[in-house]
Amino acid sequence: MAFVSMIPYLTLLLLFITTFSYSQTPLSTDETLLFLSPKEQESAYRVLESVSSDINWRSIFPDDLCNSGPHGLVCDYFFDENGNNGSVHITELSFGYVSEYSSNPPCSSNSTFSPSLTNFSQLKKLFFYKCFTDKEVSIPGYFSGLSSTLQELVFIENPSLFGTLNGKVSSLTGLRRFVITGTQLSGRIPDEISGLLELEQITMSRNKLTGEVPGSLGKLKKLKVLDLSYNGFEGVLPESFGNISNLVKLDIGFNQFNGRIPDSLVGLQKLEFMDLSWNQFGNYGVPLFLSEMQSLRELYLNGNKLGGQIPEIWESLEGIIGLGLSGLGLVGKIPSSMGRFLKNVSFLSLGNNTLEGSVPEEFELLESIHELNLENNKLSGRVKLSSKIEGKIKLRGNNGLCVDSEELTSSDVKSNKGFGFIKLCNKPSFHNAVFLSGSSLLSPYCHVFMFLVYLVFY
Repeated sequence: MAFVSMIPYLTLLLLFITTFSYSQTPLSTDETLLFLSPKEQESAYRVLESVSSDINWRSIFPDDLCNSGPHGLVCDYFFDENGNNGSVHITELSFGYVSEYSSNPPCSSNSTFSPSLTNFSQLKKLFFYKCFTDKEVSIPGYFSGLSSTLQELVFIENPSLFGTLNGKVSSLTGLRRFVITGTQLSGRIPDEISGLLELEQITMSRNKLTGEVPGSLGKLKKLKVLDLSYNGFEGVLPESFGNISNLVKLDIGFNQFNGRIPDSLVGLQKLEFMDLSWNQFGNYGVPLFLSEMQSLRELYLNGNKLGGQIPEIWESLEGIIGLGLSGLGLVGKIPSSMGRFLKNVSFLSLGNNTLEGSVPEEFELLESIHELNLENNKLSGRVKLSSKIEGKIKLRGNNGLCVDSEELTSSDVKSNKGFGFIKLCNKPSFHNAVFLSGSSLLSPYCHVFMFLVYLVFY
């Protein structure tokens, strides 16, 4: 009976031993263990030393790197169609500390590249995070010799990485994810990138890239993410972008694109996020074709002098949760349809325009708002908003606006919702201005006095 009672524990022990043995033993075929080739082992050491020369990688990891190597170095096993002639190869190299849960080999202040990167015939991922931060390093020409098996090439936050992409990536025909952010990379986007037909993501934000974006990028039919934000791109946005029918995210914010926002973008029927803000698109109004893009969840056009009135396109855009139309030179009234149909919107910015008239009563229906920006317009009349709003409300710079007293509570004073210096509706003039925190116009004693007046009369 005692033995029977121990069966569950013996089973658990056997499971642990089996699992531990499997995790420590490399895959084998015909009872022969598979090891990394001496050439690939030596290449891995050289790459590790180029990234962090102050660590003695050979002493710390003297054995086969695929069986007992550092985190960030990943291997896989390869066999022919009959399951024979097995071999092991490095498939992933990731460098730079990301988190405690992803402690890749660290990068030193003098990190650089090694030509040995071209010796990994089955490499699928190459990742550098904050590796090139002090010493200036350029992307070497031998990057064109990286394996065509590479699927991910990622550089994140490497402010000392210089150079151009010209002639560096044309051979990477298997590339799916291409990310270069936070570098000093300059020059134009080369046409050769349009030949990488497997690409699903291009993210080249916060670099020093310039010039016109090649229209040939429209050939990348599998592309889902295109982010070119925070660069110096100029010229017109290519009409061919409308052919990238699988695109889910398009972000070209903070560049110098000009001309007209092309109507061809209506072809992006899967697009959920579009940011065209802070460019130099001309006075052609808010595009009407947006009404046909019903998958949109976030739309930002801020800082382009589009002009005109806010169009009546919101009935078909009920899924919008973020909408930025600030600084567009908009005139006329705010359509009441925005309040009726944008019931899911959490961020709505209409500030710094020349909008006039009243805030539609339908805005009381906007119960999901976390930030509403109407400041610096010519709006007037009574503001009535949902009592469920708990975020920021920016109304400054509209001298004709007033707020119902029930809209302002002591909690508003404490949280500084952003009403600013604004009148209360239908109150005696000697206390019809309520000042909320955030200005230096009144002394601390006046703050106390005004707050006491507020309590007495309300």
